[in-house]
Amino acid sequence: MEHESSPLEESAAGHAAVAESWESLSAPPSAPVRRRYLLERDVYSETRLSSEVLHTRKHPPHTLCQRARKHVQCSCDCVKAGLLGLFPIATWLPSYPVKEYLVGDLVSGLSTGVMQLPQGLAYAMLAAVPPVFGLYSSFYPVLLYTFFGTSRHISIGTFAVISLMMGGVVVREAPDSMFLVPANGTNGTETRLDEEARNASRVQLIVALTTLVGLIQLLLGVLRFGFVAIYLTEPLVRGFTTAAAVHVCVSQLKYLLGIKTDRYSGPLSVVRSVVAVLWNIRSTNLATLLVGLLCMVFLFVVKELNERFKKRLPVPIPGEIIVVIVSTGISYGMSLFQNYQVAVVGSIPSGLLPPALPDHTLFSRVAMDSVAIAIVGFSMGISLAKIFALKHGYSVDGNQEMIALGLCNFISSFFQTFAITCSMSRSLVQESTGGKTQIAGLLASLVVLLVVVAIGFIFEPLPQTVLAAIIMVNLQGMFKQFSDIPTLWRTSRIELAIWIVAFVSSALLGLDYGLMVSVSFAILTVIYRTQSPKSMILGQVPGTGLYYDVDKYEECVENSGIKIFHMNSAIYFANSELYVSALMQKTGVDPTALLQARKSREKRRRKNCGKEERRTTVVKLGADGVSHEVVDGSAVRLSVQCSPAVRLAEHVNGQVSESDTEWACEQTCFLEPEGAVHSIILDFTPVSFIDSVGAKAIKSVVKEYATVDVCVFIAGCSRESHLHFFIENAHTHTHACTLTLTPTS
Repeated sequence: MEHESSPLEESAAGHAAVAESWESLSAPPSAPVRRRYLLERDVYSETRLSSEVLHTRKHPPHTLCQRARKHVQCSCDCVKAGLLGLFPIATWLPSYPVKEYLVGDLVSGLSTGVMQLPQGLAYAMLAAVPPVFGLYSSFYPVLLYTFFGTSRHISIGTFAVISLMMGGVVVREAPDSMFLVPANGTNGTETRLDEEARNASRVQLIVALTTLVGLIQLLLGVLRFGFVAIYLTEPLVRGFTTAAAVHVCVSQLKYLLGIKTDRYSGPLSVVRSVVAVLWNIRSTNLATLLVGLLCMVFLFVVKELNERFKKRLPVPIPGEIIVVIVSTGISYGMSLFQNYQVAVVGSIPSGLLPPALPDHTLFSRVAMDSVAIAIVGFSMGISLAKIFALKHGYSVDGNQEMIALGLCNFISSFFQTFAITCSMSRSLVQESTGGKTQIAGLLASLVVLLVVVAIGFIFEPLPQTVLAAIIMVNLQGMFKQFSDIPTLWRTSRIELAIWIVAFVSSALLGLDYGLMVSVSFAILTVIYRTQSPKSMILGQVPGTGLYYDVDKYEECVENSGIKIFHMNSAIYFANSELYVSALMQKTGVDPTALLQARKSREKRRRKNCGKEERRTTVVKLGADGVSHEVVDGSAVRLSVQCSPAVRLAEHVNGQVSESDTEWACEQTCFLEPEGAVHSIILDFTPVSFIDSVGAKAIKSVVKEYATVDVCVFIAGCSRESHLHFFIENAHTHTHACTLTLTPTS
């Protein structure tokens, strides 16, 4: 496609400057020095750019076998890199600085392990399984992550949100009503709950669910699908976790009050649980409530002290383990269970269970739930891992983190564990107490192992209300996320809408359905943003090469006859028509309207003048004054065709009439320029991609503006888009080219 230099190109090249220099303006010594940059740039058409500047690199053709061999070839270096990628511990353990890191890792591991004990017992209650399984889940996955994980500071193990999601699935599939049996010594009218059978069934369900979660995470990691977490934007995750905190808090009310109610799952489970608690509020066990409230007050005080004096304390005060030990001793000494009917943890078997295969017949019942748990667990883990990696100057591999979590869940499920992820509270403790590497997590898992193997029975008298208090106090950080609402109100209303939708849907519909609704809404907001982009006309800041919105900044001045159009959105099938309509509205040049006006005037002129030739005086109103020219009717028609925005007045018997209804054989035409705009520049700097529909829309715009003698230029267009192909192959006006001089918006 041939292209000749237009006045706009020459003007743009002139504005770009003819030399490259740098000048320091005179200023007082104390004032900052102002500098000016003058750059010389050529303006290229698309044809000249492709033929003279850029030449496609030619690669030798490859057969299908050659391509396949390239991807499956194996060498010693490939095997070594693969093993080091799968086992990151092999990259840092041989060079582990013992003198510098060991003390910090030792203190951090012991502190995290002590904190992990009560949380493991408490979160097992959320998962609706006996407390000892929380200890198993605090040992095996943490041990495995030491070998497969890439983050040095996160603490893997039980977490409230994941435990609650799994507990909701287990309660749905194995509710208490399935295990009601006739009470001893009755005729069948009274029933009792067979807790042993219920617990066994729920353990099988949760193990099968954990196996599927691990398989999904492992498969996504192998297929390099670690990017799926980007669809869980931060406002969505924070709104979702805040709703999860509401679920967790409500689920622990019955343990804090010492009342017996059913556990609900599914839509409106929060409302039903609150109603059940209020309905049975009169049966509150005062001793249970007193113990729970005292523990909550103590834990709140300890957390405030740790937060206020964290720079002075070498190790945070282990408030949770203090509460567990003291309350266990008081419960045992005062026989709270026998004398005051305070519910306790109960039997904790010593030792580890032998490995066993999960029940594969249960997979179909929990398959859909496992997908949501797998993605949420990975999202929480990788987000926190990236925060610590950025703070301490190292990198984490998202795909390897997915593989590590998958292996931790899958392998551990054979040892009767439930799904795990990263815990925020324990990770902060592990990092603040001096942890440097995954050795801290290894030591924490050994602390849990010691309790499980040797001294687990000590915690059998531990009141359940103490575990409920620990859970509810640990939700303090999640409830603080309500402060996001005023912040998002000031910064981004769309993100605020995502936060609110995630919170409301997850709180009312349940965490599984709430997550689906939240992700769907977040994707819809992306579509909405592309459907309502901000468009503007750019003007030049005098004396600079900067271009900004003329409606926003009064200093910006438009170049005479030139409109620079800017829209901060991609152009694709969903918003291509919106782009075109915004372009015509902002520039004030609508080719269709101009053509219709031209046809109307031409029709009226023919009706009045007939087919005979007329001599017409053309009065041109230009910048240089008024000029007269006597032409025939065909010349007038040509002038009218080139310039639809005209004012016509009659000249009859030497007098000019204002009437448009009658035409004399000899007339005077006062012709103004057809429009103030002769060139339009489309700023494509913010356009990330253009599909074929969008490219065809731009091609159509170029054609339409060419019919009214308006040149269209494109600035800042990516050469990877489809637009170049369509313009290069379009038999349209040659002014549709790409400028190397791009206006800055």
